[in-house]
Amino acid sequence: MIASVLGGLVLVAVLTAFLFLGRSGANIQNYNDMEAQARRALEMFAEDTRQASAVTWTSADSVTLVVDTNTVTYAFSGGQLTRAVGGGTAKPIVTGITSFSFLAYTITGAQITDFSTAAALVTAAKDTKQIQISLATSRTSATVATATNTVLSARFILRNKLITT
Repeated sequence: MIASVLGGLVLVAVLTAFLFLGRSGANIQNYNDMEAQARRALEMFAEDTRQASAVTWTSADSVTLVVDTNTVTYAFSGGQLTRAVGGGTAKPIVTGITSFSFLAYTITGAQITDFSTAAALVTAAKDTKQIQISLATSRTSATVATATNTVLSARFILRNKLITT
């Protein structure tokens, strides 16, 4: 009788540890997935931005860069950041985004905040010398608490874009 009770307690302890490890593993996988996507996306964006010779804003959530002879468009919509090269199909590079913004800056470091009209978009395109990305992502699994990740990139300088103050 005592052996059965002790055996039951050991079994409960082992099952509890097993469930805890399974949930922790799923949560780690969610964090790993978010970090990998963000890191890969920022590397692509940094490379494209540094090589860009021109920028066009189509909205506060969409920017097109001229890289060599190609256009590269980054756009946020429906919880994902996409990248399209040369007017091709937009491919998602970060998913599960809960908040997103492009931050644009002039050559002097002043933030550009007006993207409300067509004229403002043209002015923003003319004045943009630095671009930064801010985003937050989240992942959930059936048995795991929601994992969240917040990313604020460095300011990427459009090295090949000529601007005069």
